[in-house]
Amino acid sequence: MTLAEAAAQADELAQRGAERELSTLRAQWEDELEGAVRSSDFRERAVGYKAIGQFRFRQKLELVGRGLDDESPACRGSALISLELLSRDHPGAINSLRPALHRLIDADPQNAVRRLAIVCLRNGPPRADTLGILAGIAEDEEQDKDVRGAAAQVLALLKKKTDRR
Repeated sequence: MTLAEAAAQADELAQRGAERELSTLRAQWEDELEGAVRSSDFRERAVGYKAIGQFRFRQKLELVGRGLDDESPACRGSALISLELLSRDHPGAINSLRPALHRLIDADPQNAVRRLAIVCLRNGPPRADTLGILAGIAEDEEQDKDVRGAAAQVLALLKKKTDRR
């Protein structure tokens, strides 16, 4: 079994709520996952970063943060997918990496990475700086249409969260 296959199995276990089996699988694959994110091959790193979220490995949030700074857009995207998965049940994960998310949204050369970073913010608590960034992107006609659309959707969702408080 490969790391990618084990991660898919872990994701299935997590969705079913099979915590004991998921914990066992995490223990079996932790070293391989660590090795993957440290690989010189961006494809292995991308699999490793995505696996962190699929395994729901909250203890590896620091590695996700490292993935957000990776030179490879595939790795940054995989790290963002993991962050989105991890932050569904633990919105605090967004707060710990919010500065990196803001940086990616503002400056990443890949629009797909920018959209993923925006989508991650929907799971976190609304903050004024985030709302301002999203509003600016949503209103900027020079921005990519899909990036603007994602920003507008997440902005609306976060404003609803603010209104419910």
